[in-house]
Amino acid sequence: MEHTPAWMWWVFWALLLTLLGVDLLAHRGSRGQSRGAALAWTGIWVAVGLAFGGFVWATRGGEAASTYLAAWLIEKSLSLDNLFVFLVIFRGLGVPPALQHPVLFLGIFGALVLRAGFIFAGAAALERWSWVSYVFGAILLVTAWRVLREDPAKQGDSRAVQWLSRRLPVTRELEGSRFVVKREGRWLATPLFLAVVGLEVTDILFAVDSVPAAFSVTHDTFLLYSSNAFAILGLRALYLVIAEAVGSLEYLHYGLAGVLGFAGLKMLLASWVEISPLLSVALIVVLLGAAVGASLRHARRHRPTRREAEA
Repeated sequence: MEHTPAWMWWVFWALLLTLLGVDLLAHRGSRGQSRGAALAWTGIWVAVGLAFGGFVWATRGGEAASTYLAAWLIEKSLSLDNLFVFLVIFRGLGVPPALQHPVLFLGIFGALVLRAGFIFAGAAALERWSWVSYVFGAILLVTAWRVLREDPAKQGDSRAVQWLSRRLPVTRELEGSRFVVKREGRWLATPLFLAVVGLEVTDILFAVDSVPAAFSVTHDTFLLYSSNAFAILGLRALYLVIAEAVGSLEYLHYGLAGVLGFAGLKMLLASWVEISPLLSVALIVVLLGAAVGASLRHARRHRPTRREAEA
């Protein structure tokens, strides 16, 4: 594994903290809530992620850059699973769009911290015990089968939120933007607090899938964590886009299952079959492109005609 100079980590951390500040300040209140703004910001975050890949290329060469791109694509595509569950949580708790951004920001910040722990612990485990890669591969194949059979966009209420609501003292209604309130000398959680905890629990569960998938591309902690971070950064804007388009992505979960299955097989067969990062990128793009294309064609065929809509 190539050693990453300390100065590259410092550049990455400085850039990451700056971008977190931009995301927090640029979307306060009702700003950035429209679909057009969400699409624009999604494009900006994608450009930022790709630009960092250019930085990796300039400092560590083309192979490292293509590895970063493959890991970034895997994390970006699998983050769609998270967004579907986020949508279920917000709908189940009745959180309006105006209050979703602070919850999403806290969820993203928590995810960045949790992913760091998963990645560095996973890298240490793989370095010490080579058989861990087979465990990761098996987890990915099982998850691929689950995603293939169950569309996350059609799930019911979040089980994590249901479990928490039964065990925490919670207010029935939202209390503005507050996460906790004090009533009759007793502290109560609000639905916003439940939403934050639900998002963090969701990310822990999905990190068990997505982090091993990234390890199928590389064991380099710098490339792993930077690709994870830049994939996660744009989730707030991407969520607003997905929330509008969720009904049009009928077959997306098949593409996600394909990405997970590919990553699992890659880890299990790594000792015998070597797949280059660029080929991994191409396969991921083909799998997701085919799923999205099929979804859009299905949506067009089943879109009600003007006469049916007026009936």
